[in-house]
Amino acid sequence: MNKFIGMLLAGALTLPTAALAAEEIELTVASSHPLAIPWVGMIKSHFMAETDRLLAEKGNYTIKWNEAFGGSLYKANATLTSVQEGVTDIGWVFSFLEGAKLPLSQASTYAPFSTANPPVQLKVMWDLLENNEAFRNEWEQYGIKVLGLTGTDDYDIYTKKQITGLADLNGMKLSAPGVLGQWLRGTGANAVDGSLPTFYTDIQTGVSDGVLSLALGVLPAKLYEVAPYITRVRIGTAFSGAVAINKDSWDGLPEEVQQAMIAAGKFYTDAHSKDLLERHEAAFAKMVELGAGQNPPVTISELPDGDRQKWVDGLPDIAGEWAAAAEAKGLPGKAFMKAYLDGLRAAGEKPARDWDKDM
Repeated sequence: MNKFIGMLLAGALTLPTAALAAEEIELTVASSHPLAIPWVGMIKSHFMAETDRLLAEKGNYTIKWNEAFGGSLYKANATLTSVQEGVTDIGWVFSFLEGAKLPLSQASTYAPFSTANPPVQLKVMWDLLENNEAFRNEWEQYGIKVLGLTGTDDYDIYTKKQITGLADLNGMKLSAPGVLGQWLRGTGANAVDGSLPTFYTDIQTGVSDGVLSLALGVLPAKLYEVAPYITRVRIGTAFSGAVAINKDSWDGLPEEVQQAMIAAGKFYTDAHSKDLLERHEAAFAKMVELGAGQNPPVTISELPDGDRQKWVDGLPDIAGEWAAAAEAKGLPGKAFMKAYLDGLRAAGEKPARDWDKDM
């Protein structure tokens, strides 16, 4: 009897000890953009949540997340250095604004009108990250490890006044993030650098007449309120950056936590890319609904097919210019652009212009 009671007591003492055995790891996760922006919100709802779920299955570790979204730690022009220097452990790196430091990451932005399929595009970019040493080193040289990739939905034009054709863009000032200003060359429009957190004020104050942007960013940023005329151009999607972790922070994590984050990063990338594709059209319908009572109301029109083709054909050889600049830095610009476009074509995409053959 005493032996039985002893076993019960031993078991009772063991259970609380096991329940409390999980080691807590404290990490800061941050971004320049707010959680309302879909790919930022999914860092919390998908990457962080999936990491937590996977760790909970084994019960050895938990993470205390210190959240600093919405630019509370750094702005859009400091996303790379903030992860590199450990201002945050984990953060979204906005590659559009890092053309000088992340040149190969700009390949998709120098080949517009090539795809409107984010799942395909991010799969191609992920394959390149895993198999192209130059591309992988481009990120890792800054002391960071990529955990997940981000992209965009299709790009269009949002303006203060209605656009009836390509000629209407002549002389207009259009806000565009970083390298995307390249897409306006040959249209007569002038690119104004900026990002989603600044676009509303820029349009409102006359810094720009509208934006070159994406529906899933315009909707939560409410840009349709100040730029109610939406012109569907279907310029395409682009690789926009990565959820990354500071290498020192990474090296200090137990292997089990690292593996959970690697799996969560791939889960995040897949979910995010599908979300971009699935919610794109719904975002336009929502903007029309929300902007019906404003003056002027939100209006959507299509750029005529002939004008769209004029836009495509009128662009200079921006891919060739980009490749030459990359080659001058000792990077495989031409080979990388070809690998990117070959990846798209192998997946069934049909670029409106064979950028790699123009180079």
